[in-house]
Amino acid sequence: MSKFKIYLKSILIPLILGSIVGFIISGSMDYDSLIKPTLSPPAVLFPIVWTILYFLMGLSYGIITIYSNLDSDVKTIYYSQLIVNLIWPIIFFAMKSRLLALIWIILLLILVIIMIVRFFTKNKTAAIIQIPYLLWTIFAVYLNFSIYLLNK
Repeated sequence: MSKFKIYLKSILIPLILGSIVGFIISGSMDYDSLIKPTLSPPAVLFPIVWTILYFLMGLSYGIITIYSNLDSDVKTIYYSQLIVNLIWPIIFFAMKSRLLALIWIILLLILVIIMIVRFFTKNKTAAIIQIPYLLWTIFAVYLNFSIYLLNK
């Protein structure tokens, strides 16, 4: 498979799956009606940030696929964190289970850290590209925790 096709596939998978989840939860979004902590961004920012993060996620995975030895461990951690990532908004918005969502996003944070460490052993650039994702996930844990406490 050509490099272009690998990158295209790697980038489109998280973008398309993220869009599908966004469509699924669009009718149950209640972010604007929640009591939010001081540092809460406006709702309009979330799809922009997630589009960028999904693009970077796919780009990073494409780099690993093309330039490094893609093994089953890397593939497993990448797709595991992606699946956990995609399920979180369903728990938080559709199910409105803020505590379960908090536990779930902490699991996601752990998986993102493991992914970055595994990527780093394969390709440093691919790992570094994931730093915005890590930082946003840490921020998302803060938001989820704060929203849980403020809306009990």
